[in-house]
Amino acid sequence: MADITRRLGWRHLRGAPTAHIRHHRGGKLLHDGPGLSFWYRALTAALSEVPVDDRELAMTFHARTADFQDVAVQATVTYRISDPATAAARLDFSIDPDTGVWRGAPLEQLGTLLTETAQQHALDVLARTPLAAALADGVTSVRERIAAGLAGEPRLPGTGIEVVAVRVVALRPEPEVERALRTPAREQIQQEADRATYERRAVAVERERAIAENELASQIELARREEQLVDQRGTNARREAEEGAAADAVRAEAEAARTVRLAEAEATRSVRLARAEAEGAREVGEARAQAQAAWLRVHADVDVATLHALTGTRLAENLPRIDSLTVTPDLLTGLLSRLGARE
Repeated sequence: MADITRRLGWRHLRGAPTAHIRHHRGGKLLHDGPGLSFWYRALTAALSEVPVDDRELAMTFHARTADFQDVAVQATVTYRISDPATAAARLDFSIDPDTGVWRGAPLEQLGTLLTETAQQHALDVLARTPLAAALADGVTSVRERIAAGLAGEPRLPGTGIEVVAVRVVALRPEPEVERALRTPAREQIQQEADRATYERRAVAVERERAIAENELASQIELARREEQLVDQRGTNARREAEEGAAADAVRAEAEAARTVRLAEAEATRSVRLARAEAEGAREVGEARAQAQAAWLRVHADVDVATLHALTGTRLAENLPRIDSLTVTPDLLTGLLSRLGARE
């Protein structure tokens, strides 16, 4: 919409770059072009504003397929007004000189023209296409047919309209039919999901079995290694026992040899000692015998009185010590009588 300001009976219009302004006064074209800015009098000015930018027209309509099934078509047509002068001449793009608002609804007229033209070509192609084919490949065929039909429609160039692009968003059947069509696919998807679940479970079971087998193999290997360890420990123990027994035998042999050597040495020493003692005893005996023989020889040549004296002397030597002696008359009498008798 143009921007219009008021100044003392004059109006100033400032158009947008995407709006083509046409200013007539008295049947003469004074201003013609996009993005214009000028002063004018409202009572004598005839203004038109034609948008020249690309516009999107969304449309939704129903069609029937070859097997009598209703489908909803959602499409979008991009168009622009390539000839503003022709469009302004064919459609009412005039604006109020005081407010800048369109007096009519030209864009609605263009939308109706494009929608009806596109719908006609879409109905034509869908009427010869079954529902399954339309849902599978209908978007492309409908888009191509609408684009071709709009490009060949003589009314559009005659109105100054150029179609830029056509897009078909969706082709959708009725909700009941759509649910019915979805059921086999859903069941197939569910079957695929179930099969994937079963396969995943089978893989999980297989993996668990492999893990269990690996654990069992690990346990078996561990038991085997423990058995080897026990055997090795037994072997080591036997070896240690054998080595200990051998060491004990060596020690026993050494001890026995040492004991034998000690016993032999002790026996030798005892024998030598016995021999020495015997030799000493023999020599002592011989000495004593010789002394006794000498003593006997000496006494053999001595008279009896001397022997008696010696005997008394030896007896006196062996008698206990007498500290005091008491001689009684009876004792003295007896001794004197004995001495007298001997004489």
